[in-house]
Amino acid sequence: MATIVLCLMAQTTTRRCLLAHLKGLARAGESHSPLVSAHSQSFTSLPRTRWSRGSSVRFMSQGTTGKTAAGGSRRGALALTGAAAVTAAVAGVLANANHFQRAEMATKVSPAVVKEEEGDILERCREFMSPPVTDIAVLQERKGDMSTRMEMLIMETQADFCKALQEVDGGTFKVDRWHRKEGGGGISCVMQDGKVFEKAGVNVSVVFGHLTEEAAKQMRSRGKVLKGKDGKLPFCAMGVSSVIHPKNPHIPTVHFNYRYFEIEEEDGSKQWWFGGGTDLTPVYINEEDALHFHNTLKEACDKHHSQYYPDFKKWCDRYFYIRHRGETRGIGGIFFDDLDSPNQEEAFSFVKSCARTVVPCYLPIVNKHLNDPFTEEEKDWQQVRRGRYVEFNLVYDRGVKFGLATPGSRIESILMSLPLTARWEYMHEPAKGTREAKMLEVLQNPKEWV
Repeated sequence: MATIVLCLMAQTTTRRCLLAHLKGLARAGESHSPLVSAHSQSFTSLPRTRWSRGSSVRFMSQGTTGKTAAGGSRRGALALTGAAAVTAAVAGVLANANHFQRAEMATKVSPAVVKEEEGDILERCREFMSPPVTDIAVLQERKGDMSTRMEMLIMETQADFCKALQEVDGGTFKVDRWHRKEGGGGISCVMQDGKVFEKAGVNVSVVFGHLTEEAAKQMRSRGKVLKGKDGKLPFCAMGVSSVIHPKNPHIPTVHFNYRYFEIEEEDGSKQWWFGGGTDLTPVYINEEDALHFHNTLKEACDKHHSQYYPDFKKWCDRYFYIRHRGETRGIGGIFFDDLDSPNQEEAFSFVKSCARTVVPCYLPIVNKHLNDPFTEEEKDWQQVRRGRYVEFNLVYDRGVKFGLATPGSRIESILMSLPLTARWEYMHEPAKGTREAKMLEVLQNPKEWV
């Protein structure tokens, strides 16, 4: 498989020249302890959900995931039948725009993110938190490959989000480069015990090798038809994943994850798909914050298809559901997986739009509540809600399970999504009529925000 072969190329003169330019950057954050992707949902997928054909777009297909041969992309059985819906202005956002205007001006997406993909790879790499996982010479050589384009996107997303968080907090991310002996590696960026954020992690991983039988079994259970050569299934997976736990209970926790997966079959063709999403977990309901967050995601989705936001919002509510508690983890956002249509280029364009919302959908909310006072009782409620967050991640999150079942995993990185502190109270139930009870009501009955 080209993805793997190129990752294993011998060092070349070009490589040495290019790496010389990034020598200082590499020294700034490099350590060599082997890890695996934090919140490793990066490499997992949900069971298939059947979608109505009435939506005019095929989000996924049973056993017919996107295939490419010799780098070409396969068009889906059903294509978009009309132009994407024009983004609608939401009256509530306009009415309350002043609350976010100042924060939005201070958290614009960095030039590195909006720079055209055709720009020089080396120059784009200078904006990253660390040199990319794949050798820069290889990225230059494979500039047009989807694996290269996705790796550049996730590296840019990591850098942009980390820099925005550092500006707000005043702290600095620890940059930890890691290598997986089975193939690939990643960059974990963690800021802990900061002024604003108790724990913030933004991680990139690019791994390759052969699927374990357990991983292949999970994928087949979702309807994928996988035909390996001599029982082996070469794969390449990459993604960016983040979980942010603030100190102030009036600033919500946020999570996002965007990923790409390729599997080579016995005939040399490749199955590919994208997945990801962004979701918000507040401690207290703030209608204005929820509207801003969901509307930002809706605008990104509407650029590509009018059905994306409503369907992916419902999927998010279903996925982040704590069954033994009968409540969702937070107020949702969007979530999608196995996205392989209408074609590879358009699917990537959608993922790119979503990844570029992570700063504008979250940082204005952070800035708005930076100086909000809070009581000891409010802090206790935050700790109880964090306990629910832990329960979901350890009991239900498929990414955590995938990571623990993947050879070469490092527990520290997989469990980076967990907060520093949490609380479990026996038979805890908020008093009726309180803001805590209102929060719980929303979690038990997810609502439409836009």
